[in-house]
Amino acid sequence: MTDTRSGIEIRNLYKIFGQNPAKYVDRVKAGMTKEELNDKYNHVLGLQNINLDLAPGEISVIMGLSGSGKSTLIRHINGLIMPTAGEILYEGQDVVSMNPTELRHFRRLKTAMVFQKFGLLPHRTVLDNTCYGLDIQGLPRSKSEPIARRWIDRVGLSGFEDNFPNQLSGGMQQRVGLARALANDADILLMDEAFSALDPLIRMDMQKVLLDLQDELKKTIVFITHDLDEALRLGDSIAILRDGALEQVGTGQDIVLRPANDYIAEFVREVNRGRVIHADRLAQPLPPGAPLPELQLPGRLVLELVAREMTKANATQATILDRNGTPAGVIDIASILGAMVTPADAPAL
Repeated sequence: MTDTRSGIEIRNLYKIFGQNPAKYVDRVKAGMTKEELNDKYNHVLGLQNINLDLAPGEISVIMGLSGSGKSTLIRHINGLIMPTAGEILYEGQDVVSMNPTELRHFRRLKTAMVFQKFGLLPHRTVLDNTCYGLDIQGLPRSKSEPIARRWIDRVGLSGFEDNFPNQLSGGMQQRVGLARALANDADILLMDEAFSALDPLIRMDMQKVLLDLQDELKKTIVFITHDLDEALRLGDSIAILRDGALEQVGTGQDIVLRPANDYIAEFVREVNRGRVIHADRLAQPLPPGAPLPELQLPGRLVLELVAREMTKANATQATILDRNGTPAGVIDIASILGAMVTPADAPAL
């Protein structure tokens, strides 16, 4: 069956904050910097010339340091913030040009949002919070409650349906937020620093919950974070923002192995490359006529796990398999160790 879902296309997007932002768009396009705009005209450049494709059925991570524009960008996708110039396209329609009725319909039926501070209603139980989006849509409780209970169970909160938010831990509250978003069955899931308020172990647990659900649901997820490790773990693609501009877009491997500039290189310098690079990236062509190593490992396995499996098997080489389970190349311990050194000394891959 052909996948007819639409991704999100962001085209030539600019956002200027101030009394008369449209007046200064052309000056920014002509090269005026963020500092000049602020110093001379008391306007703030939030986003500049963003062109980004967010693929359907994938987790697209948008990351950057505080003030980079990442939260501003995600709020453009569902029209909470309107751009000074540019387009946000979904199913061929520009969100920016939607009238109020169309925008309400888009927000209610096509998007759902998970917030950093959970955004739960304190006077509502877990069940009632999960039903909230369906209540807004006018769905009767006879239909909404079974849907809500299903998602409460899927996020691991069965038995807590009648609890109130103040009776739950932070991780449990975020599970409720996720269940509420999923109950809407929206195509697009927007997650703005959704796990950053959680303790590290709970945060990793929520990342796993999201990845497990995504394996089945294949939602179009836009995930905002300032944490590179989180971005590398979750993202099918990663876009890095700096001062409202895109610095680099690519897979985690692309960004770690081929940083676009010195800023990105510094950003990824301390990354554990063994947890990012996949075995198929290092695999050498199959030697013609030679016997293949007995140990066989999937190409999507990261180097750290490949090295662990090879050590357990007391093997210096392994056969790497493609997605169909067919031998695609050979990897050895020396190449793994070479790829796991610091970026400054690393070979080009």
